Amino acid sequence: MSSGSRGNASLVEFGSTLLMIDCGLPLKVGEPRDVTALLVTHEHNDHAHGVVSFARRYNTPLWLTAGTASAIGGLASVNLMSPHRDFEIGDVDVQPYPVPHDAREPCQFVLGAGGKRLGILTDAGHVTPHMCERLAPCDAIAVECNHDLDALLSGPYPESLKVRIASRYGHLNNAQTTELLGRLDRSRLQWVAALHLSERNNSPERVRAALGPALADERRPLHLATQDAPTAWLEVA
Repeated sequence: MSSGSRGNASLVEFGSTLLMIDCGLPLKVGEPRDVTALLVTHEHNDHAHGVVSFARRYNTPLWLTAGTASAIGGLASVNLMSPHRDFEIGDVDVQPYPVPHDAREPCQFVLGAGGKRLGILTDAGHVTPHMCERLAPCDAIAVECNHDLDALLSGPYPESLKVRIASRYGHLNNAQTTELLGRLDRSRLQWVAALHLSERNNSPERVRAALGPALADERRPLHLATQDAPTAWLEVA
């Protein structure tokens, strides 16, 4: 995983299937031709900047909603998916779900394989019951911790951008993500990865202070994805 306000991309592997979730930054994969499919959550540049060029260069199948495909444009061949209908890619069950975000038809994913479930949530403005239903129970969760609300409101961003980020169709702050985790069945949860940290309005220390107490009693590791270097592979055992 590599994640932040300047670009996001994740790789998920099971058996012979290697999925890329978003392609919003220059990404060097050992053998890009081995990517089975590229799933796109929405059209914003930090998630879709490299989608068209990557798919064309390596002839990688694309999966995205009709709204996202229309917003990106320039896509010669795509696989359209409904955010309400599960499907399979190779060895992986793909379970998309809609989220409240200011994009054309955004969705996020729960990926299932080998009896395990990985929940992914990178962009949403608030927590909905459907999101909680989809994400529980998961064996691991990679979830947005975009900003600390106080840091955002007192920071240097223009007022219009602050309003957009903090809105119900913007991005989850640390407190909202902590609330989300508290609403989930965590009995199977092995680890949590924090995604999409704002470089100006958040910090690893703030994320650990907010999420740490919710996970400490259960001794769940908290991993932080960074902007400029991918995390090591995280196993769902």
